[in-house]
Amino acid sequence: MSETVTEPMKEVARGETIMHVHNLKKSYGKLEVLRDIDLEIKKGEVICVLGPSGSGKSTMLRCLNLLELPTGGTIDLKGETVFDGGKPKNLDELRRETGMVFQSFNLFPNMSAKGNVSIAQVRVRGRKKEEADRRSIEQLGKVGL
Repeated sequence: MSETVTEPMKEVARGETIMHVHNLKKSYGKLEVLRDIDLEIKKGEVICVLGPSGSGKSTMLRCLNLLELPTGGTIDLKGETVFDGGKPKNLDELRRETGMVFQSFNLFPNMSAKGNVSIAQVRVRGRKKEEADRRSIEQLGKVGL
């Protein structure tokens, strides 16, 4: 079995557009949940999505990181199209570059704080366990854990 290896996406400077979304749409059958969402996120920005329950906030975020496929629109990451209505492109890189913090989160109860912080570094970023552990201890220390 062959595996497609993709080149890492280019780096962008603080203040440059990191994600551009145009006419994002999501429907479930005839129920239109997202209609023509346009969004530009610059590196270093903090974005907060507010709205009443059921307004499509989580659906939009799941579409942006392609955990859920939009029914239309385009998503560009660092100047490269990762979704244009068809099959997602460069999905591994998108997942390395984006994340989602859930309102209600769950830790792995059988793991330590360090283990919970390290796991994505190893499985998603491909870091060696020793490096992930070192970085996790460093980050946990910054928040007093």
